[in-house]
Amino acid sequence: MKNTALTEVHIKTGAKMVPFAGYNMPVQYAGINAEHETVRKAVGVFDVSHMGEFILKGDNALDLIQRVTSNDAAKLYDGKVQYSCLPNEDGGIVDDLLVYRIDDKTYMLVVNASNIDKDWDWISKYNTNGVDMKNISDRTSLLAIQGPKAAEALQSLTEVDLVSMEYYTFKKGTFAGVDNVVISATGYTGAGGFEIYFENQYAGQIWDAIFKAGEPFGIKPIGLGARDTLRLEMGFCLYGNDIDDTTSPLEAGLGWVTKFSKEFTNSEALQQQKQAGVSKKLVGFEMIERGIPRHDYPIVDADGNNIGKVTSGTQSHSLQKAIGLGYVNTEFAKEGTEIYISIRDNKVKAQIVKPPFYKAP
Repeated sequence: MKNTALTEVHIKTGAKMVPFAGYNMPVQYAGINAEHETVRKAVGVFDVSHMGEFILKGDNALDLIQRVTSNDAAKLYDGKVQYSCLPNEDGGIVDDLLVYRIDDKTYMLVVNASNIDKDWDWISKYNTNGVDMKNISDRTSLLAIQGPKAAEALQSLTEVDLVSMEYYTFKKGTFAGVDNVVISATGYTGAGGFEIYFENQYAGQIWDAIFKAGEPFGIKPIGLGARDTLRLEMGFCLYGNDIDDTTSPLEAGLGWVTKFSKEFTNSEALQQQKQAGVSKKLVGFEMIERGIPRHDYPIVDADGNNIGKVTSGTQSHSLQKAIGLGYVNTEFAKEGTEIYISIRDNKVKAQIVKPPFYKAP
């Protein structure tokens, strides 16, 4: 089991620790609902240092990224971030990731913790033109400071104008007295905020500075439990649940990051799938009757015929109702369609809705 640079801090803070993606991670501190509310209404800090970071450098760096990712990275400019995915050769997804353009020959890829080795091997396989690749995951810490008060809470720690930063852009600057910190206006909560990347040796210093600066704004540490409920309220996919090696980006509603203006891994087959239409789709649904949907619960029609399965589900704290994501046969994917979740052999009524489930006031 790996630790992050802040594991001991979490334990001392009273976090409940769990194994996640090979790391010892905090799942909650004060409780998932309280932490969820902190992020929606104020500001919270997640240690997500388990995520992976690769640096790709050289004349052919962009060409390699274009060949292995589905989105069009040629549209990036210095300081711009892009959401994308790594398609496999069989119609599924190796991983979803973020692509950061540092300059025209230097990029950072941010990948899921459970897929670091798999992604590294996959991209390396296509690195036929001598791109310099460095896996900096083990020496890089990542904190997500999320919530409507994030910019106010952090502004005293940096000369970078946080309020003026556009969504999905980043800047390098001094943060809490540490040089060369990547400050990124990204996140996985839909609550606004920033993700900051820095070397492990500064983790304690930066953590302490954030909590001191954020104290007047009600800042709190947040665990992976609330991270999951927050991302689900936004309808964001979680790799291993909603997307995996068997799910097509088109089935998963990721057509918007699948650009056929270029060739990439399996692009021809995916283009054919787009033209033919998919037989199943990832949809959002909310429960009409009482019951909480869970991963792998069957989705059935009014007659009890199996039409799909739940991939993610929870009781939404913000909405006070149960919500979920799941794959259904395409004819049941239309907004407003009534479906049923099979919960302990009971048919519990639900309705297809279009994510995000939660919309900020």
